[in-house]
Amino acid sequence: MDPIYGRIASNKRKTFFLFLLYAVLFVAIGYFGGIYLGDPFAGIILAVVIFVIIFLISYFGGQSAVTAMAGAKEVSKQQEPFLYNTVEGLSYATGKPMPKVYIIETDVPNAFAAGRNPKNAVVAVTRGLMKRLNRQELEGVLAHEMAHISNYDVLLATVAVVLAGTIVFFAAIVRNMVFFGGLGRGGGRKSGQGQIIALIVLIVLAILAPIFAQLLRFAISRQREYLADATAADFTGYPEGLASALEKITNSQVKNSPIENNALNGLYIVNPAIGARQTNRASALYSTHPPAEERVKRLRAM
Repeated sequence: MDPIYGRIASNKRKTFFLFLLYAVLFVAIGYFGGIYLGDPFAGIILAVVIFVIIFLISYFGGQSAVTAMAGAKEVSKQQEPFLYNTVEGLSYATGKPMPKVYIIETDVPNAFAAGRNPKNAVVAVTRGLMKRLNRQELEGVLAHEMAHISNYDVLLATVAVVLAGTIVFFAAIVRNMVFFGGLGRGGGRKSGQGQIIALIVLIVLAILAPIFAQLLRFAISRQREYLADATAADFTGYPEGLASALEKITNSQVKNSPIENNALNGLYIVNPAIGARQTNRASALYSTHPPAEERVKRLRAM
């Protein structure tokens, strides 16, 4: 088996595992919240219902939510013939379904893909990307985004944007209810010791949940960026196009970028937040992506 396709299969298994971890976190919060309130079974049921509803909403509507959050607008072949034809050409060359094409009206160069599968996906690029890149570089970037679609990274990334945000929101509600006395007293004195333990665990989960959500975003993005780079090079047969594009995009990110968004940064080909940091070390610590220098090095070694 081609090593790339072996890694794609491995990523699909990891995707299922990460979704399972999200579900377990929801259930754990529901369970201990239920113990504190006096009915752990009800807490579990409520958590499962919330998880299923949020998952379905993010699965079927996540693509629209992401493009709306990014300020991306769909364009037709008549509106953007060069961009549309480039995506269409890659689609034909790779035998992949044609994704919808979106543009973000900002001068900061970047791009992302979103969706739930190759038949229901979008690629979005900024106006600045089209201005700064030549055709081979643009093809490399678009091939990278189509690789994310082909590798099913977009499913995990799109749903994770909504689920991670929900976990953070859910945890904030729990913390506020606990610290400001909003939670009830459940079964009273008979279960007082169990309630105290449940309360402690619940507080810990509520504090750690946002950290866990961020760690999941890191797990989603970093290794998958390397794989998408390699797959894109395989699609185009010209790794230098993407390597050169990554250098231009990285060097063009700016402080207080109009596209910077904590929920969406991990979707972009280069994390927009690196423009706010002045050192490679800081970027490596805080970015959802591997260092651009390492990505370029690997591409040029192909």
